[in-house]
Amino acid sequence: MKTFQLINPYTGEEGTAHPAATDEMIEQIVAAAHSEYNGGMNRDQVKERAAIVTRIADLLAERAAEFGEIIVREMGKPLAQAVGEVEFSADIFRYFADNAEAFLADEQIPAGAGTAWIRKSPIGPILGIMPWNFPIYQIARFAGPSIVLGNPVLVKPAQQCPESSAMLEALIHEAGLPVGGYQNVLADNDQIAKLVEDPRIQGISLTGSERAGAIVGAAAGANLKKSVLELGGSDPFILMSTDDMDATVEAAVAARIDNNGQACNGAKRFVIIDSLYEEFAEKFSAAMGAITVGDPMEESTELGPLCSVDAAKNLEEQVAEAVAAGATLRVGTGKRDGTKFAPAVLENISPENPAYTVEFFGPVAQLHRVASEEEAIELANATPFGLGSYVFTTDAAQADRIADGIDAGMVYINEVGADAPELPFGGVKNSGTGRELGSHGIDEFMNRKLVKRP
Repeated sequence: MKTFQLINPYTGEEGTAHPAATDEMIEQIVAAAHSEYNGGMNRDQVKERAAIVTRIADLLAERAAEFGEIIVREMGKPLAQAVGEVEFSADIFRYFADNAEAFLADEQIPAGAGTAWIRKSPIGPILGIMPWNFPIYQIARFAGPSIVLGNPVLVKPAQQCPESSAMLEALIHEAGLPVGGYQNVLADNDQIAKLVEDPRIQGISLTGSERAGAIVGAAAGANLKKSVLELGGSDPFILMSTDDMDATVEAAVAARIDNNGQACNGAKRFVIIDSLYEEFAEKFSAAMGAITVGDPMEESTELGPLCSVDAAKNLEEQVAEAVAAGATLRVGTGKRDGTKFAPAVLENISPENPAYTVEFFGPVAQLHRVASEEEAIELANATPFGLGSYVFTTDAAQADRIADGIDAGMVYINEVGADAPELPFGGVKNSGTGRELGSHGIDEFMNRKLVKRP
């Protein structure tokens, strides 16, 4: 039987093993969610639900340090980043609570005769299949708008994150949401497949791999259900000009090693105009090479371990394959030490190299030299992914042109780490479908019901 268990990637310490739920337990969970939707979570309770979500935000903010320590043990990110994740999650819940009435107000439609409006209402229980790399933030951006809207939430946490998800579930109930409104479901893959097919489940949100997204998206479509998929990314960091190279390099390093390099929207491919390539490459490589893997519980640690031995092995194999195909390592060995993986910088990556199009989920950066704006856009788009992107230039008109030319769901100009509750998050191509956060995030699992009268 599948178990959900914390295994500290830095120390190897094991937490309590939680067996997957039985089919009978899952039936009780779904029945409770369905009953809550039919009997309680209706559109007339928006103020009440917003008040509960505000309380969720308050409790999360109060307990950020406690949650942060659990996250460090589950997946290894530095403590300061883990606490920051929880604080940001509190901001997300608060954002949807503060804007609940505005987001869910009737939308008047000019009609040739009579009156018409869109009434915004929930659709029913929603299943969220959550990842390990942001155990609380990913849930917050899925669950916050769902609860405000009135959709009961079922959360399947990552296998290695049962403790943070259990603590969040208890907190949400403490804040006043009925048990049927939010429940964890420790389901295995076969049980998830049955949940997707269950007619009481009305939508599925997944954050994960391309493979998982393809499977879940196909199953949701076959059952005529809406799905939101946030998948991988190989985001470009394009540098065309700068009036402060040191600050630009600092931003580039932060964009690559944040979350131990395990962020879907982390900058992974650094596309540098020829005239700045050598200066950037030298300073960036020196900064990356100076970073060492440390104890994620220590305040001074910039980079913790990868989430698991398997993740470290996979990254090691990717780097070896890239080097075998002609790439060169400017920094690092590309070798793991258990779950520890020192930063590495690859260059001389040809379009024929497998590394040219794959995602490196860890502290490995690629350097690419380009001769023009057009070549930078072409290279940025030469990947099956289309999640985020970063453009650094002192020319505002050029920034707009590049932003228009990039096939991605998000473009950040002259900044990194600028995610905010009000900014929609999502991608195109193999990076998924749909949006989370912002007003667009609450629209995804909503019934926009037309009401018309003469």
